[in-house]
Amino acid sequence: MTTARIAIVGAGLSGLYAACLLEQAGFHDYVIIEARETPGGRIASVSALGERVSDLSATTALSDQFDLGPTWFWPSFQHQLQRLVDELGLGCFEQFETGHMMVERSHNDAATRVRGYANSPPSMRLLGGMGTLIAALQRKLDAARIFTGQAVRRLRRGDSHVELDGEDENGHVSTWRVEHVLLAVPPRLAATTIEFSPGLPPELIRQWRATATWMAPHAKYLAVYDTPFWREQGLSGEARSAAGPLGEIHDASLPGSSAALFGFFGVPASVRMKVPDDVLYAHCRAQLLRLFGPRAATPKAEMIKDWAQDPYTATAADLDAAASHGEAPATAATAGPWRDRLTGIASEWSPQFPGYVAGSIEAASLGVVALQQLVGRGDSAR
Repeated sequence: MTTARIAIVGAGLSGLYAACLLEQAGFHDYVIIEARETPGGRIASVSALGERVSDLSATTALSDQFDLGPTWFWPSFQHQLQRLVDELGLGCFEQFETGHMMVERSHNDAATRVRGYANSPPSMRLLGGMGTLIAALQRKLDAARIFTGQAVRRLRRGDSHVELDGEDENGHVSTWRVEHVLLAVPPRLAATTIEFSPGLPPELIRQWRATATWMAPHAKYLAVYDTPFWREQGLSGEARSAAGPLGEIHDASLPGSSAALFGFFGVPASVRMKVPDDVLYAHCRAQLLRLFGPRAATPKAEMIKDWAQDPYTATAADLDAAASHGEAPATAATAGPWRDRLTGIASEWSPQFPGYVAGSIEAASLGVVALQQLVGRGDSAR
């Protein structure tokens, strides 16, 4: 059994940022327990060759990485995230939206070209993709404190501690004994996949189960090209379609790097699961051909990431869920054995930006501040 003062469950953005905040506050006795084989959570990247980037922290050339998870942020009102981006020395750029957009109104109507529009405030992207944020935070931390490939399945409340059981892919169980737990996994996922003993308050569990997990119903298709040829036609790369399979398409190109288009599937997750991958890819290429011409039909690489089929993101309740940002649930029990021992810090617990990248930063910050105040109360918190 491993002991530590604090356990962070989840090594996505909120978990890694919480660890950095703990370090800054002088708390070094913590562990991060991650179910996936590598940190990052819902921030995932693919190279221009269509290969998954498995270890962002070891990647020095991140100029050619494309996002399979969240892509944008808005510095004009997400100030805390922008300060972090600046502190880490990361570059950003505006989402390309110059030119006309394409619209497919039905299966029977040909795609039409319409005047595009620019978002205000502009959507911003990180140079090298969102993975640069994960890589920069991970480099600040001691790798020995991060345990990957360990899905936390059970939390048991003891007299003065909490025990966590993590299982690897072979079913081998590892146990950690800590004083406090920061849950950096989505509320619904925690409520569905973790056994709490004794149980959490019924109202808290109800709230967590009812909180939609951002990205969970989504799937993304990415097509990589040598050049953004659609710009030569005066097109922004943006499209909307009622014919599908992609309902919304955007330019995913990176400055000075490969060009790309990506789209969100408009087909429900329960339907996508029944369609073979090669058929999905063929339909996506056919749609890009309709919208952007023959050159769009032959990408040099392509990738589909279906988050609804990711067991560390989605649950059965997410398969037909609406893709929306909901209200943040309660982060902790206010009474009973779990009071002052367990706090939710994933993006969905953010009061201002639940589900967004900025929400991970806000929720982690609030959770660490609450923990500092709790520990500061002396022996009653131990």
